[in-house]
Amino acid sequence: MKLAALLLAAALALPAAEISGELKRWHRVTLTLDGPKTSESATPNPFRDYRFDVLFVHAQSGEQRRVPGFFAADGNAAESSAEAGSKWRVHFLPTREGRWLWRASFRQGTDVAIDEKPLAGKPLAPVDGQEGEFTVAATDKQAPDFRARGLLEYRGERFYRFAGDGSRFLKGGVDSPETLLGYADFDGTWRETKDAPQGVMPAPDPLIALPALKDGLHHYEPHLKDWRDGDPTWKGGKGKGLIGGLNYLASQGVNSIYFLTMNSNGDGRNVWPWTGPWTFDRFDVSKLDQWEIVFSYAQRLGILLHVVTQETENDHMLDKGKLRLYRNLYYRELIARFAHHPALQWNLGEENMNTPWWQKEFAEFFQRHDPYRHPIVIHNDHRHDKNLNETFRPLLGHQGFAGTAFQIFQWPRIPPTVREYVRASRDAGHPWVIMMDEMGGANFGLRIDAEDPDHDDPRRYGLWGSLLNGGAGVEWYFGWQNNSPHSDLSAEDWRVRENMYKQTKIALDFFHRHLPFHEMEPAAELTGNKVDVLAKRGVVYCLYVPKGTGFSLDLESNRGPYTLYWYDPLTGLNSGTHPIEGPGAIKLPAKPAGPDRDWVALIR
Repeated sequence: MKLAALLLAAALALPAAEISGELKRWHRVTLTLDGPKTSESATPNPFRDYRFDVLFVHAQSGEQRRVPGFFAADGNAAESSAEAGSKWRVHFLPTREGRWLWRASFRQGTDVAIDEKPLAGKPLAPVDGQEGEFTVAATDKQAPDFRARGLLEYRGERFYRFAGDGSRFLKGGVDSPETLLGYADFDGTWRETKDAPQGVMPAPDPLIALPALKDGLHHYEPHLKDWRDGDPTWKGGKGKGLIGGLNYLASQGVNSIYFLTMNSNGDGRNVWPWTGPWTFDRFDVSKLDQWEIVFSYAQRLGILLHVVTQETENDHMLDKGKLRLYRNLYYRELIARFAHHPALQWNLGEENMNTPWWQKEFAEFFQRHDPYRHPIVIHNDHRHDKNLNETFRPLLGHQGFAGTAFQIFQWPRIPPTVREYVRASRDAGHPWVIMMDEMGGANFGLRIDAEDPDHDDPRRYGLWGSLLNGGAGVEWYFGWQNNSPHSDLSAEDWRVRENMYKQTKIALDFFHRHLPFHEMEPAAELTGNKVDVLAKRGVVYCLYVPKGTGFSLDLESNRGPYTLYWYDPLTGLNSGTHPIEGPGAIKLPAKPAGPDRDWVALIR
């Protein structure tokens, strides 16, 4: 098959297909073909009127994955900023070792890119039908690099699992800035000060002032010092601030980052994948190649990509909130360019106001076209705490959704809400991965360390309160303060909240080291004080014991004996042990440092 492809290419005076990247399991393998020479602004439109897909078949097992491709200009657009060329490209994630066969499909016709019929349009020779093969070896990477752990999957459980090593994932990330990609070093990136054209959006929000950003864009200058020799850049040294910022976050144990891929007419107005903020069918090839450099590096550091496709201000901008031409093109391009990353989560919208019908349609689109079926979540709408049931109840049991991206602003509401949806999704026959994203109120979210060094409420309710009620992790939101250099839209320096990253890592490490958390259930009813408890009854219990005295735990009919271990949630250190025996309700012994401190009690 490979020889035949080479002979055909030679006969037609075409260069053979180029296969690049490390030919190893869970690594990006890139296939580049020569196709029609065109440009971002050409007619026929390369994003609408051509459809390039490649079918990959694993020779030994027969596993098949159909991967959408994309127009790549000159094949080096991240460096050249090219808008034109003849290169067409597919990024593929090999899920197995061994021999992989591939065959290209290239169709031409009006809007063929959004036509799901395999034979839509006309085949475009000689690209259509080209084929070949390559052989994939085992990965040679080590964790935290996600290429060592494999594809992160939803498997009908409360926690994502890696297909490579089988381990479960708990999220501890940053939610801000949501305008992460509104970065001055990316091509075609500026702050758009004009409202959407008439007819695109019925009532655009007023432009938000961003005095903390000198040109309405991020530069991440405080993190230039975190860039290291050998780290990626583009165009002669661009990208160091953002790459350095990722280095810093990874050094603090942060393993997830949240960002919008489109905020035209939204809050920040500085992120879009197109050649302009309102040009919905023309994609900026060089900008997207530069995004890919950043995303690939984040995966090497063990940072999950939380891809947020829209926000409430623009969730009806494409196709009036439905799945038609422009949204279809947008989703297809995101999948084609970025779905090969092992640890990625699609978020269908921040503060989402699309109807449940269309939310389900969006999810089903991703399921049909994402060859790796990455997890899909969605945010509750802009009314925050008041509408969780309106957003999520209609989606319970729907197979397209892997979980939640909860926005809850009142800290004490987080534990009972997580517990409620852990149980509700289980009862619907489709357990969700319950994750917290925006917490703590619109004004402040997570305050900087200088204002709130211990972060008592975020730690108690947001972090431990969600985890001990069956949640799967958190991301920290930086709040809405127009004049602050540390708010959601203007954040440049992640260091100012370092204390919370450390506490988050302590909690996640504790869960991984001490708890069979995937076998445990929320059990606040076992304490007279209704403190947060996660239990595998009769075997192991974990309680967050806040300030105060007189806490108890009902061991029911279980006698033990047990040992209680006190852990400090600020340091992670063990501070004493006590023997305990059941059955029935037992009063916990006095905490190591008295009643004015929070402690974690592990009983097993």
